[in-house]
Amino acid sequence: MKNLFTLVILSFVAVLWSCTANTGTEKHQSKRNNIIDVKDRVQEIEIEDVMIGSIAALYLVDDYLIIGDYRTYDMLIHLFNRNNYAYITSAIPKGQGPGEITGMGHIGVNEKQKELYVSDHGKLKIFNYPLDSVLNDPYYMPEVKKELNNIQFPSEYLYINDTLCYARIIEPTGNVGHNEAAGKWNMQTGGVVKMRYTHPKVRTKRIGIAASIEHETFVECYANHDLMTIMDLDGNLKYNVYGNNWNDGKIIQIYHFKDVVFRGDKIIASYSGRDMHGNTYPDKLLVFNINGDYIKTLDIGYKILDLCYDERNERLLFAFDDMIQFGYLALNDDLVD
Repeated sequence: MKNLFTLVILSFVAVLWSCTANTGTEKHQSKRNNIIDVKDRVQEIEIEDVMIGSIAALYLVDDYLIIGDYRTYDMLIHLFNRNNYAYITSAIPKGQGPGEITGMGHIGVNEKQKELYVSDHGKLKIFNYPLDSVLNDPYYMPEVKKELNNIQFPSEYLYINDTLCYARIIEPTGNVGHNEAAGKWNMQTGGVVKMRYTHPKVRTKRIGIAASIEHETFVECYANHDLMTIMDLDGNLKYNVYGNNWNDGKIIQIYHFKDVVFRGDKIIASYSGRDMHGNTYPDKLLVFNINGDYIKTLDIGYKILDLCYDERNERLLFAFDDMIQFGYLALNDDLVD
């Protein structure tokens, strides 16, 4: 009887270990099954006064929501009231000429100076658009903020100041291939300092990034691996967080993470879990605490192209590839705790 009791206890411990095995910096989460259906709580943002193409990105600055329109034939950005989403104006013409953007990439936001830094991958430049100037003149002629090179350049970044941006860096690996790296990018000099830690079993990176200055934490989420890496702001490893599809660094044909944001001391990441040969856009959000411990899954019910967090209004904003194009989810403690 004593041996049987011992065997039962050991079996129970083994089951717990298989669900959330934590060994120092390594956290394995084989079950993320606290799922909350929030589709009915997603509110549509109805856009009536302007047509926006099917590929869009969301940015917030001052009192404005900015939607970058990557399929436009005309103006590349559309500005809305941040609180009620009333349309205000469109600006920045697409084209090859002076004052036009050929191939728009990321839009960096300098909240303090109220400036937009628009990457043009066709002209290999980042242009500076003061917000007031864009609002007053949709055809404003910008100054060049930074020249880019095609060897190593940021495809996405969080602007802190001219000498410090936390960035996803693109590094071409041949005529068509590329790799991605997380690092600090100096916009003034163009210098890149990669994060000190990189997972030793991951060779090809496809990542989303987020940084919290308040919590001195940097997060790297992988599209091609069921992995989230949490570091300090210098890139020293805190935790590797593995999902059920982690395959010891080998790529499987499943799309995992896409975008990641901080909401205070919570990490919120969009997650797909779909086969790479179909529509891979995520329709779920995984919520973790600052140490990477899983809290819950929010089932959004719409396929997410892009998301951002509006701290002022306590909302997650979405661009969708679905029945509705834009929407928001009001956050409160019952959703993220």
